[in-house]
Amino acid sequence: MALVRMALGNYRCFAQRQDIELRPITVVLGRNNSGKSALVRAPVLIDTGIRTDAPTPFDLDRLGEGLVGRFVDLIHGRRAHGGIEIDLTVEDELNRSRLRATVQNVNRDRYDSQVVSELELPESGIRLEWELNDPADNPRYSIMVGDEVQENLPVRFRGLLPTRSLGLWQGSPLSSDAVFSDHVIEAIYEFRRIFPTIRYFGPFREQPQRRYLLPARMPKELGSTGLHAARILASDTAGRQGELIRRVNKGIAELLPGWTLDLVDGGEVWSLVLRSATGEDVTVNLADAGTGVAQTLPIFVQRALDLVDPPRRPVLEIIEQPELHLHPAAHAGLADLYLAAWQATGVRFLIETHSETFLLRLRRRVAEGLDPDTIAIYFVEHDNGSAQARRIHIDADGNLDYWPTGVFSEDYEETRALARAQWTRQDPRAR
Repeated sequence: MALVRMALGNYRCFAQRQDIELRPITVVLGRNNSGKSALVRAPVLIDTGIRTDAPTPFDLDRLGEGLVGRFVDLIHGRRAHGGIEIDLTVEDELNRSRLRATVQNVNRDRYDSQVVSELELPESGIRLEWELNDPADNPRYSIMVGDEVQENLPVRFRGLLPTRSLGLWQGSPLSSDAVFSDHVIEAIYEFRRIFPTIRYFGPFREQPQRRYLLPARMPKELGSTGLHAARILASDTAGRQGELIRRVNKGIAELLPGWTLDLVDGGEVWSLVLRSATGEDVTVNLADAGTGVAQTLPIFVQRALDLVDPPRRPVLEIIEQPELHLHPAAHAGLADLYLAAWQATGVRFLIETHSETFLLRLRRRVAEGLDPDTIAIYFVEHDNGSAQARRIHIDADGNLDYWPTGVFSEDYEETRALARAQWTRQDPRAR
């Protein structure tokens, strides 16, 4: 199932609830420090509360200080006893499921938060309400399953969802079977199973090394900085005759005309080089190539991986600034790359970008016949101490129903200023 809607309330710089509809290609725009990164990173945080065995609502240790910080840092205004709201919808052609959760901070000095969850799945549903008058260190819940209500139950969670384990309702006169029937247990398990895989690539990808040791085994994933891109290519070349690097070269042909990526075996070590198509003896170590090439390498390696070994479950891939350090002429090609990836593999994308060219290519493809519902565009703006994400709708002609003042207007304004300066030089009376 795909994650098709994500709502967040009282989250980071967003004081009000933000409802974000996620399409196959969802683009987030905005000025610096407006809240774009907080928005696109939210699914990464939520994923730690879905697939986890941690007793806390989010497994923040998995993310590290650089990405999230402490739980109180997630609350708007960093209020010591505040909370955040999460509302998720996943669906496919046949079914739709929904998880609502409120995570409340209950301790000023340490990570100690509680969850109120509501889970809606086909033909089953659970609602848990935290009885707020109870001590925070021993919270009790009312549980509603359909029309049945049972109160004063000590429930344990794993992440954002309740868990069935020994002693789950210790001290309660009710057995676990009396509270959670089999179909409810299956509903919780099913939501964890159907929630899509979340991938994340940060705004700065790993710089290539001059030499590498061949890894003992092929890494399973690239990592948020693309750390393992080169090692994955080396392992594939040794084990699968270089199918990945052939696909990568096909992808970067437009970005680097006249050059191909190659591996040079140096015995115990090997190097990743660019080889000139005009002469095989002309090579450049990737460590000496332009920064933009290194920044996009993980993007092209991931696309090749998905074609060689298609994902076995739905994927939402998040990337911040895919165009980083690239010449604007290459930005449009990246837009086409993501469209082709969705069409070929079904992977969906949440992309934070500063590139007008990237967006223009998407609009052009819509005008050429792409279904406008393929794309969702949001502009994040910050005003009066709070941010909001505004949906920009696109019609069948590629036109937008809203555009913020002063965004992507720099070329126009600079051209006007240039013409004004030129005119003033020619005619001083125009000053």
